[in-house]
Amino acid sequence: MKKKFRILKILVTVIIFGFLLSFSLKRFNQKPMEKVSVKMIETKEPVYFIDEKEVKELVKKSNPTKKVGDINIPELEKKLNNLPGVDSANVYLNLNGNLNLNIKQRVPAFRLNKNGEDFYVDEKGIEFPISTNYSFPCMLVTGNVKKAEYVPLAELISKINKDEFSRKYFIGISKTNNDYNLLTSEGNFKVEIGDLENIDLKVKGFKAFVNKYLVYQSPEKYRKVSLKYDNQIVTTLNPDYEENDSIISVGKKELAKLPVIAEKKEKAEKKTTVAAISAKPKNVVKKSVKNTAAEGKSEKKAAITPKKSETKKKATVKIE
Repeated sequence: MKKKFRILKILVTVIIFGFLLSFSLKRFNQKPMEKVSVKMIETKEPVYFIDEKEVKELVKKSNPTKKVGDINIPELEKKLNNLPGVDSANVYLNLNGNLNLNIKQRVPAFRLNKNGEDFYVDEKGIEFPISTNYSFPCMLVTGNVKKAEYVPLAELISKINKDEFSRKYFIGISKTNNDYNLLTSEGNFKVEIGDLENIDLKVKGFKAFVNKYLVYQSPEKYRKVSLKYDNQIVTTLNPDYEENDSIISVGKKELAKLPVIAEKKEKAEKKTTVAAISAKPKNVVKKSVKNTAAEGKSEKKAAITPKKSETKKKATVKIE
């Protein structure tokens, strides 16, 4: 009997607790939303693609009744994550009816101009459009960059931004065909790096070139410095630079002389060949003429001698 009474007591307690809970939930759902708290999670660099006002407007549209029970938290979280400048969003309610939104914005790694369109790319390689209200200061990249190259390119720009020397010299990147070029702030020359491999070694080589050589030269002297070849730095002179103009013109003149010398040699060789060929037949002809004349004379003598005496023949032989 006591056991049955204990079970009945437990059942009554559960029913009362369930009734109170449902009543409390109903009351909580009917409660107006007291406060919307928007927190922007700090990133390595401050960004302002989305502001608190824009987020609250989105919450207002998602819940026009402003009641706690009418808020669809998963749907609201999904809408926030679909915003271009949002990396991640977390939405939750407090027991006092306050709605909390923690939002992390995307940080552009670079700005890409591709096929006439401008957009940002973050360190994960995700594209997102530029904002009409805010422009983030980052390196501009131009050219037909493939999506597979976004992450390595972002890593390269991160290394440039962390290094004081590189940050001073390099202000942009362009891609021509399959080669990448770093655009410099000093002079009009570009630094050709080729592909995105062995970047540390290439930048180290350029540092050595600048510190040991370029510091004593005018940056306007060069049009291109190439680092794409292994263990080599190849420079191209700027033809518009005064000092280079004379050097280039002298070089052109020297190159222009080379074909003339070659032609002269060819002509001289042809003359000597012709002379040699023409000289040989003359000698042969002369010799043949002399021999023919001699042979003719001897034949005539031989024809005459039989008529003469034998002593004369012997005398003739002795004289020879």
